[in-house]
Amino acid sequence: MRIAFVIFMLLHAAIHLFGFAKAFGLAELKELRLPISKPTGMVWLLAAVLLGIYSILYLTHAKYHWLFGMLAVLLSQGLIVYFWKDVKFGSIPNVLILMVVFVSLGSFLLKREFTSRVQHDLLENNTFPTDILTEKDIAHLPAPVQDYLRYTKSVGQEKVKNFRAEFVGVLHSKPNDKGMKVQSVQYNFYENPSRYFYITATKMGLPATALHLYQNETATFQVKLLNWITLVDAKGTQMNQGETVTLFNDMCVIAPATLIDKRIRWEAINDTVAKGTFTNGNITISAKLYFNKNHELANFISNDRYETDGNTYRNYPWSTPVKDYKLINGYLLPSQGSMIYHKPEGDFTYGELGYKSVTYNVTELKD
Repeated sequence: MRIAFVIFMLLHAAIHLFGFAKAFGLAELKELRLPISKPTGMVWLLAAVLLGIYSILYLTHAKYHWLFGMLAVLLSQGLIVYFWKDVKFGSIPNVLILMVVFVSLGSFLLKREFTSRVQHDLLENNTFPTDILTEKDIAHLPAPVQDYLRYTKSVGQEKVKNFRAEFVGVLHSKPNDKGMKVQSVQYNFYENPSRYFYITATKMGLPATALHLYQNETATFQVKLLNWITLVDAKGTQMNQGETVTLFNDMCVIAPATLIDKRIRWEAINDTVAKGTFTNGNITISAKLYFNKNHELANFISNDRYETDGNTYRNYPWSTPVKDYKLINGYLLPSQGSMIYHKPEGDFTYGELGYKSVTYNVTELKD
């Protein structure tokens, strides 16, 4: 679709060259009945060049490609209005291009909200020292948690103050649907706990963006179709609690070195199960961690998270079974995970995600 749209734009740009050609006597174009001066011909050429530049920037996902698209369409449409009788049908491709431009602009604004939060924490919430995690640091943890930190190769490496992760996967809105493919970028910080999760997807063949923001014990979750039409806008006490569970889950699954955090109160259940109670400010949540005989974390189950569509909140047990441990940036981590709500009518696996990359103790924003 992206390549087809670029070809479409390049053809539209080429048509603008007809105005330039007529103005400078390079071609006899009977379809253009109105006279075109040489200065106006240069404007036709400029519109063609801008459309061409926009095509290239759009194809390469350049950050400000939407701006060139908007300028190109405005200039093109201005010429079309001036020469309306000859070229009025050129408005149709301009409308289509403008729609794509506005979708791209919506994506830019949502991404800017995400990156501005991350940049703030990189500057303000990124100061505590990253000394080496030792056996002494983990001595107070339940035995299965200690074994897990050793297995993941967290002991002997820097303590984790933040991470950046990329995921790909599938999200489902209801049981047994085909789901929608997603890719995401996430930053977590742990001095003052925060979590920023940016997801791009395609829903019903149309682009959609989701944005999870958790900062200062406050969480929001937005999903926008075409990057403008709000499908989900979740916030409030239950959302704050639920995202605190997710933050703790990230600590357990993605950043095991953070499990020495003093805000976690641990309880040993048996040789393979431990309960962690995590407090962030006024919010306290808990979960049970289940380990296998290889000392791998196999599952995480909490009763403190909510399923929501932004309007209603339903409390079900929430689990994230993980598997396929692989060496990722020096740590043995699960490469695949599922997200499940255990409902009375049956389990609902609403997501499956896999790592693309994980980087710890980042110091700068990566686009």
